[in-house]
Amino acid sequence: MQHSKIYLLLLSCFILAACSGKNEPDVSSIKLDIKIERFDQDMQQLTAANVAKNLPELQTKYGWFYADYMEGMLSVGTVADTAYYQNFRTVLSQQDYQALAAEVAAKYPDLKQQEEELTDAFKRIKYHFPKQKIPRLISFLSGFAVQTPIGNDYIGIGLDMFLGADSKFYPALVQSIPQYISRRFTPENIRPRVIEAFVREEIYQEKDEEQSLLDKMVYNGKVLYLMQELMPDVADSTLIGYTDAQLKWCEEYESDIWAYFMEENLLFETDYLKIQKYLTDAPFTPGLGEGQSSAPKLGVWTGWQIVKKYMEEHPETSLKQLLALKDAQSLLKESKYKPK
Repeated sequence: MQHSKIYLLLLSCFILAACSGKNEPDVSSIKLDIKIERFDQDMQQLTAANVAKNLPELQTKYGWFYADYMEGMLSVGTVADTAYYQNFRTVLSQQDYQALAAEVAAKYPDLKQQEEELTDAFKRIKYHFPKQKIPRLISFLSGFAVQTPIGNDYIGIGLDMFLGADSKFYPALVQSIPQYISRRFTPENIRPRVIEAFVREEIYQEKDEEQSLLDKMVYNGKVLYLMQELMPDVADSTLIGYTDAQLKWCEEYESDIWAYFMEENLLFETDYLKIQKYLTDAPFTPGLGEGQSSAPKLGVWTGWQIVKKYMEEHPETSLKQLLALKDAQSLLKESKYKPK
């Protein structure tokens, strides 16, 4: 009897795996160990007195990132002229900067969890795209300027933009960073936002000729599908940046959303002023749903569902082959996407 139970359990597991149509990639043999370089901690060691001695050492250590940080993020001057040292000393002396640095240091004494999560995600990238170069990862304080910048050889992680939705700093920034955006400034968003930036900038950039709403829906759908494959344990709501309620709304009204796009003849619309509200972040989508109950980025979400359906219909398609598909209209047709 006991053996029969074990057999049935194994058979059930086999059936579930077969029905999923996917084999989990084995990345155990891929040698990769992501370490996040702590520029933010190195900055904590700086004082007005040791700037002239220590900044050249940091410039050598961090290379391209250092110049981008000083010139583009802090805007203290060009690193080719040491006159910027004085402007940098002024930044160090500011109470707001000191309070922010203290908050980041307390929130992130280490980044071991993020390093483990990103190691797994980048191993999956190497599995699917063996020739892809893995960047340096560098954590820093952006002064709320940028979250995950990409430079010549790095991806930055602006830790002050991942302090948690309840951080005391974000309410004061509501004019420049609304609450519907800052609610995602949480530790669990570090991995998906880093991987999304890398996918969009290094693996699969949007092409200038992709102008129609359908083109942009399918492009974004491919990005999200790729993210889903690289981070299978991350919730769909986190991948796309929805609340649980927004995701539920999309799932409940999927057929209505699709009918709206069709009835309004939006799929082949190329006027960005007309289609941007279906692609960009917002509290909700005007014109759909009762009151302000609708989810934003409905073109992005629908594009994701189209790509998911295509991959269900064509399970033999690799991620590289998916990204290589150029005709969004053909992909839509072959997906047989018709939500009910």
